[in-house]
Amino acid sequence: MSKPIRKRVWITGLVVALGALLVWIDPRGPESVPIDPEAQADEPGHVLENAEVTLFGENGRISQSLATPRLIHTPQQNHTWVESPDALLYDSEQRQWLASADVGTLDTARQALTLTGNAHLIAPDEGWQLDSEELHYDGINAHAWSDVPVLLQQPPQTMNAERMDVWLDDSRVELSGRVRGHHPAETNRP
Repeated sequence: MSKPIRKRVWITGLVVALGALLVWIDPRGPESVPIDPEAQADEPGHVLENAEVTLFGENGRISQSLATPRLIHTPQQNHTWVESPDALLYDSEQRQWLASADVGTLDTARQALTLTGNAHLIAPDEGWQLDSEELHYDGINAHAWSDVPVLLQQPPQTMNAERMDVWLDDSRVELSGRVRGHHPAETNRP
């Protein structure tokens, strides 16, 4: 082999070796990064606009339904976040109770609904409304409660308390902690 050809082969080999070395040490090259399961668990699986969700009890009857302009569901955590939810809660006699708030979370497996910010629970048949900043609802036991101050209104009466429990099936409300009320006397009008 002649000297100029050997020189070209040597230079070509050097360029190939240098290119391979650069690819091997290049920090921008492909890296195998393991998937972080905790970060993946926070990724939403579904984002829905103008969504309606209906949950059924063990007897096949509707236990609660929820309408929302925006729903974000994270399947790995079985967690659903809802914006401005309007919920219909059903008791054992299929009477409807209305609930709403600024935001909410729904755990469909446990049928647990948490309403936060300007939360309301209305019993249309009884004519009362309960207002709180946070309201929890256990759909399996038809039990609503609030561990923060509440206002119960059945005009013209109002009652304030630090905590509240409502059992929908029994139409029973229990207020506790510094309960105060305003009960105007009835007047007979001619």
